[in-house]
Amino acid sequence: MRALTLDPKTANSTQVTELPDPEPQAGDLLVRGLAVGVCGTDKEIARADYGWAPPGHDRLVLGHESLGRVMTAPAGSGFSSGDLVVGVVRRPDPVPCGACAHGEFDNCRNGRYTERGIKELDGYAAELWCVEADYAVALDPRLEHVGVLMEPTSVVAKAWEQVRRVGERAWYAPERVLVTGAGPIGLLGAMIGVQQGLDVHVLDLVEEGPKPRLVERLGATYHHGDVDEVAGSLRPDVVIEATGVGSLVFSAMRNTAPFGVVCLTGISSGGRTVEADVGGANREMVLENDVVVGSVNANLRHYRQAAEALAAADLDWLEGLISRRVPLERFADAFTARPDDVKVVITLDGDR
Repeated sequence: MRALTLDPKTANSTQVTELPDPEPQAGDLLVRGLAVGVCGTDKEIARADYGWAPPGHDRLVLGHESLGRVMTAPAGSGFSSGDLVVGVVRRPDPVPCGACAHGEFDNCRNGRYTERGIKELDGYAAELWCVEADYAVALDPRLEHVGVLMEPTSVVAKAWEQVRRVGERAWYAPERVLVTGAGPIGLLGAMIGVQQGLDVHVLDLVEEGPKPRLVERLGATYHHGDVDEVAGSLRPDVVIEATGVGSLVFSAMRNTAPFGVVCLTGISSGGRTVEADVGGANREMVLENDVVVGSVNANLRHYRQAAEALAAADLDWLEGLISRRVPLERFADAFTARPDDVKVVITLDGDR
């Protein structure tokens, strides 16, 4: 079989490699890969910024945003041949810590977790892959062409769960949401906000192209102005921050409505200094009972929430998130950004 592999210690070492077909272990599904999404994490691993090959191996199979079709499934697993599935990314640490022991491995406390396509486990960018039945999630068959959006949707499903749990520490009835960043995470976060019946606003830099159109088609409102002006005018009850830009983070913190919740999903680059009135932000957060919470990764519960959200979404709108589909042999094109890109996908089985 063919797979997209690299040496995580060597920049620009990504290549299509011939590997032996995988042998499913007891309890595994054997899956034919259909597609993998490419995100910033994959590009960082390709640059050797981080990433770890499986123990005893020099190369890592990339790909954590998966989509495949079951070929064989063990009896009693709940899966059948032909099912559309996604593989969960993270696995709990072997100790395990308290969070992992309770199925909350996205909140691992000791850092010994592993991740498919990222940390010590081969990923899903292969024509065939195996996954434990307990770490596979079935998708509505109608999502055959867009199900590769499942993993990023799981990230925002968790973010929304965190927002709700924080808000419900007291009476909570949010109405207005600001999403900062109209990439895949931001747009999918906006989608879930719309599905909840909230007044959703999305802020991004671009004035033209697919992002404003996608927001409009979603039934949300698009903004490209100054974040302080936009957020100050809206005074959102909830902010889903999906850029990691330090100045946006502080502006979001300063401009929520009282009892506001800011969920940070974007990861900031280190080494950049941002001038901010931290004392003023602290004063407002305390006096208005505001909360800022970080959220990353997802557990099985969030993948199932994501599957429900995608099944309830407009398929044409989801299709619009996928800017380009690149065949495996032309993978380098997927790692080269274009101005109108939202989500780029590598196909593993024809032109899906």
